[in-house]
Amino acid sequence: MPHSLVLNLIPTSPIPSGYLTGKHLHALFLTVVSSVDRALGDRLHEQKTEKAFTLSPLQVSAHPQRDRTLKWDYKQPILAGTACWWRVSLLDDALFGHLTPLWLNLNPAHSWHLGPADLQITSILGTAQSTQPWANFCSYLDLYEQASDSTRQLTFSLCTPATFRQGKYDSALPTRDCMFQSLLNRWNRYSGMTFPETLIEFLFPSFFDIRTELVNHADSKWAGCVGTIGYRILGDADPIAIKQLNTLADFALYTGVGRKTPMGMGMVRRT
Repeated sequence: MPHSLVLNLIPTSPIPSGYLTGKHLHALFLTVVSSVDRALGDRLHEQKTEKAFTLSPLQVSAHPQRDRTLKWDYKQPILAGTACWWRVSLLDDALFGHLTPLWLNLNPAHSWHLGPADLQITSILGTAQSTQPWANFCSYLDLYEQASDSTRQLTFSLCTPATFRQGKYDSALPTRDCMFQSLLNRWNRYSGMTFPETLIEFLFPSFFDIRTELVNHADSKWAGCVGTIGYRILGDADPIAIKQLNTLADFALYTGVGRKTPMGMGMVRRT
């Protein structure tokens, strides 16, 4: 069952901008996991390929910007006492189960460390909220059963920069194959309901308002794409194929697209 959890946090000391990168937030997540299951934290740290979780950059506003993008690049520190939120999505039921003690025994007085800064987790949201569109959960079966079998327009907001591996190199262009192959691979890996590779052949770009943005990582800068892009299901796709494609579009909230999703890249919402 995919979970999209929103952790509300308050720093008790300033967070320097250099510690607001994906690398440091990734390390914070592993620390949180290790606090309830050290063996699991070690396993997640050692994984080099596909990971069963995604993370957002730390956010200081409850609402996304006008174009639905989130903030990923900080030039100034986040000051002590600033209300922040952080999205963690889990794609594997076992991972959520291992972390249950954290949700059940949350201690707002406990301090977590992000570089030299101390943070307190004040609450964790795991269900849909009118004021927080990133919190939700749904079983894989329900995602499929609730998906439309007639809607042919699939539109996405790329809310943090997305980049995709193509051969030896990365591309920031969200082509049909890049977007949906990413979603399809993760669906087939975690859902237990395999969709055929041929699904993607029915899709064609119908609208895009996108731009490239840079993301700073410890060793380099990554070019990614943000904005809005739509795809249309064309041809003689039957209702089952349409339903499967709509399922993948709905699944995007939890899994993101492209590379570096455990470090805040590729956050996507269907619009």
